[in-house]
Amino acid sequence: KRKGHNLALRLQKFRADVLRFWYDPQCPFTNNLAERDLHMMKVREKISGSFRTHEGAKTFATIRSVISSAKKQKLNTLDVLQNPSLLVI
Repeated sequence: KRKGHNLALRLQKFRADVLRFWYDPQCPFTNNLAERDLHMMKVREKISGSFRTHEGAKTFATIRSVISSAKKQKLNTLDVLQNPSLLVI
């Protein structure tokens, strides 16, 4: 089947999920925030070639996660890095 036809079939099959933002105000229209969070990790990996250790990658991901959560909650990033208990989970 052609790409357009496959897309139409998926949109029909997952109609409730595709239009969830319409019925649920808590659901964002796009997933751009999640994509932006992943983008920084890929940029870091591309610039450096890779992370030197698995532990270094985990540490970087944790710090980026805390910074991203602070921004989404409109908190001061530096304050949250110094005291992560300020984040609402």
